[in-house]
Formats: sequence, structure tokens, C-alpha cells
Amino acid sequence: MFNIKFGSFISLIIIPIAFISVKAQNQTVGLFLNDSTAFNGYTFFAPTAYTNTYLINNEGLLINSWAGSYTPALSAYLLKNGNLLRTATIQNATFNGGGSGGLIQEFEWEGNLVWEFEYSTDLYYQHHDIEKLPNGNILIIAWEYKAIEEVLGAGRNPSLLAQNFLWPDHIVEIQPDSIAGGNIVWEWHVWDHLIQDYDPAELNYGVVSEHPELVDINYVGTSPGATYADWNHINGVDYNEEFDQIILSVHKFSEIWVIDHSTTTEEAAGHTGGNSGMGGDLLYRWGNPQTYNRGNAADQKLFAQHDAHWIESGLPGEEHILIFNNGRYRPGGNYSSIDEIVPPVDQNGNYTLNPDSTFGPDTSFWSYTAPNPTEFFAANISGSQRQPNGNTLICDGPSGKFFEVTNEGEIVWLYINPVIATGPMTQGDSIPGQQNRVFRTYRYAPDYPGFNGKDLTPGDPIEIIISSIEGSSNDLTPAEFKLSQNYPNPFNPSTKIKYSLPTNEFVNITVYDLLGKAITVLINEQKPAGSYEIIFDASELPSGVYFYKLVTNDFISTKKMILAK
Repeated sequence: MFNIKFGSFISLIIIPIAFISVKAQNQTVGLFLNDSTAFNGYTFFAPTAYTNTYLINNEGLLINSWAGSYTPALSAYLLKNGNLLRTATIQNATFNGGGSGGLIQEFEWEGNLVWEFEYSTDLYYQHHDIEKLPNGNILIIAWEYKAIEEVLGAGRNPSLLAQNFLWPDHIVEIQPDSIAGGNIVWEWHVWDHLIQDYDPAELNYGVVSEHPELVDINYVGTSPGATYADWNHINGVDYNEEFDQIILSVHKFSEIWVIDHSTTTEEAAGHTGGNSGMGGDLLYRWGNPQTYNRGNAADQKLFAQHDAHWIESGLPGEEHILIFNNGRYRPGGNYSSIDEIVPPVDQNGNYTLNPDSTFGPDTSFWSYTAPNPTEFFAANISGSQRQPNGNTLICDGPSGKFFEVTNEGEIVWLYINPVIATGPMTQGDSIPGQQNRVFRTYRYAPDYPGFNGKDLTPGDPIEIIISSIEGSSNDLTPAEFKLSQNYPNPFNPSTKIKYSLPTNEFVNITVYDLLGKAITVLINEQKPAGSYEIIFDASELPSGVYFYKLVTNDFISTKKMILAK
């Protein structure tokens, strides 16, 4: 078995006679490891800086991609009918926090847009995550705007208010409509479940520690920006069909919450009703009991976490809760962990909390950290997913790194997202400043219903692979500079570009789109005099007119080429 320490790369050393593969010289992106013990499936991801969504196999080869017009905000899913469900970012003049979105779209496998719904005004705005329900409806996380008068009237301490407004979160359930876009059929608001011990004149005044089912409007934490308008910053939503409950990852509270979905909207705004009899109050919360004035810093388990979800039925650890614990501001130092917990819940979905105590468990059922914990730290975004063979797929979001670990913590699959803000990178190029970030990644089994009747023939890697012939024809030095027309032209998906140098030169050849935006750099290095040929693979670029430009100290030339798919 091939073992790899997290954070290291595999170097492939190949000495060819004529062709030098950039991937062989210096691999920076794509597939690094695919051990036989990895779960074989199809990995799905949506780069946060780009508009396309991708599906690859375990060998890192492209199976399908969907082109969009917007960057994600932030989640995307492959549905059981093979369609893509994704969030999208549209501008909003009122809300501008992390994870901003406002639009939800559904695309067919072939890439056609079949439905979209906008949830964006000056009073509310979708962000971060959505959840497709078994009945076809969709849960949406969103901010809502609360002006200073309403905020102070709810008992907020003005010294804990950095801005003259708040953006508390709410959840809405949308029933998709092909004509109107969608109709709201259920909603839940944090604002309906507040308590505070600051202003006795307000109706929600009380003893916070006696009401763990309510949310303290004056809890702000200690991290930078804690008093800003984005007070809760819920970044994940998941649904449990057995209990008809919803789990929320509440980033600013370093906590997860569970609420009852069996309520009516009226009951969800109150404190009675639903299967739990508690209306929309919190049924369970875990990670940071300081939020309800119980325990202390030593009892805090979560630190700016993401992607809290129930492990799916039928998988190892089913109905346990899996959490990407980012570990930001962790007292022992910044490092991330994947924490699996067993909530104290009975067969009816009721949670146990002893008087004057904190919600359990006290320890995780299973946890993954790097052998040297600080080598694995994702400051934000990120996620994890349990696999049918018991392994866990992990998305280190800021670095765009996906890796699969066994129950013992051995890495058996490793892939680095090759897509940045301008599209797929050229293999061997350095990744510019976290531009290959990914919110989450999911792996779907070969028997996933969404693949029925679909063409799963693998294509090329997503990254652009360039092979160059080094040396001059017949060892003759060219008499002049020359950039030849590519051949074939038009082409699909690859073409040859030839150029000649009469002297030793530093050479740059860059491909540009019709608007003059650089797409990829083919050559950027010192070259001896000679004749050269580059094979340019544009598998992941859309059809259109492109230009390639040769620049040396003494010569500049530009040619047009046409990619026709």
C-alpha cells in the first residue's frame, strides 16, 4: 500500500526521448494518489472562483461538467435525476457577507437550465447552503435585515453592535414552480426565539442559562468581527427524514443547532407544536455551551465549524453527526479536525439534557486530524462525507484539496482542484493565492440513481496538459524568428503551435480570449535557439476565437485560432 503524508506531493520522474510532459516535470494540481482501498465513485465539486461545476472519476478524469454564468454561493449538489442543483451569486446592495448568493438554479445533465429561483431583496438574501428535501422542496439559508430600532427593542446591548443593524438568519422552504420560480411553504426565524438578560424592560428578558432552547441575542463570541451585522452566519443545513428535523451549522456561535421541521410556519414562530411539542425552539445544540451560559471555555468543542450533517442511513456511522471542525482560534492552536459525534437522542427524536448541565456528548465517537495536527488547517469553508466502505472524503476548502482517509487516518486518495478564477490551470503552474477554493465536495457511488442512462465515459483531466518537443529540426539554427499558424485550425480539442528562435531567448507564449483576457501561459522560460512545437489541449475551454502571442526580447507575434466543439 502506498502511504502519503498529508501536505506532501508525489513526484513522477520520467526521462523521455522527445516529449517532456509538464505533469511529469512538476505536478501542482489534479490527481496525486488513488490507492486501491479508496472508495470507487465519482467526485463532484464547484470551484468557488469559477462558474463551472465538475464531475470526475477516481483517476481524476472528467466525466461531466456544467457551464454557468455565476460563481457558486456556495453549495452545489448532483440530484437523483442527474440534474445539477446549485447556488449562484448575484449582487445585493444591502447584504455583502461571506457566502453571498441570492439565486438557486437547476441544470440538466446536458447543461440546459431548467429552473431558477431568486431570493434576494433589500430585506433578505440567500447565502451559503441549500438542502433538497425528499418531497422535492428546497431549504434555503438566508439573512434578513433588522434595523437599529428593532434590534435594540429585542434587548441587544448597543455596545455589542458594531453596525446600526443586524442580519439574523432564517430558513425558508421553497416549493419549486416552473412559472413563478417558487413558493414559500414553511419558514423559521432565529428572531422568533430570542432571550436576553440585558434589558429587563423587554418581553424576552430572562435567565439565559435556564433557557438553552432559546438564543441569546447578546452572545457575540470573541473572534474578530463578532459584533458585525452577520451575527449567526449559519453556513450549513441538513435534513433528517426519520425525525423530520433540520440541523444547522452556526459558524459565529461555534455551535450546531437542531430544530423541528414538523411544525407549521405559525408553530415554528412559537414555542409549542410539532412532533417535539417545542415549536421552533432549539431541540439540541452542541459545540459551545457558553452560548447559553453553561460551562466555560474548557467545554467548547467546536471552533468556527462547517458542514454539520447526519451520516446517511446505510453508511457506517449512520445517524451520527459528522462535522468539519475548522479549529480557528482553537486554544491549543489552529488546526482542523473531522469530528463524528453520537447525539443523545431517543428513537422518537427527543434529546436528553440534564438540569444545569450541557448537551452531550463530552467526546467525539471518531475524529481525524493530521499526524502533526497543525499541518491540516482550513480556516474556513470545507466539508466531509462518509463513504460506503467506512472511509471519509474530506474537502480542505481553502486549498482546494480533496483527500480520502480510512478509519485509521491513512490517506488513500488525493486530488487538488485545478480550476481557478480564469478556468482550468496548466499543469505545473503554481496555484495563485487560494484561487482554487472549493466549498465542499461529494462522491457519488456508481449505482447512484442520477447516473442511470448517463454517459460516464471518462475524458481528459480537467487541467491543461502541455507537451513540448525540445531541440531543433536537423540541428539547424533557424535564420529568423517565426510563429506559425496552429494546425489544425479550427481544432477540437488540441492543436499544434510551432515557433522558431534564431538566438537564445526568454520566451513567453500566452493564450488570450476574444476580450484580451489571458487564459493560460504555454511557455515562460529561457530557450536555446531552435525550432519548437507545442501541443495545446483546450478540452475545458468553450468554443470560440482565441489568440496566442509569442513575446521575446526582440520579437512579438500574434496568431488567431478557433476552437470549434
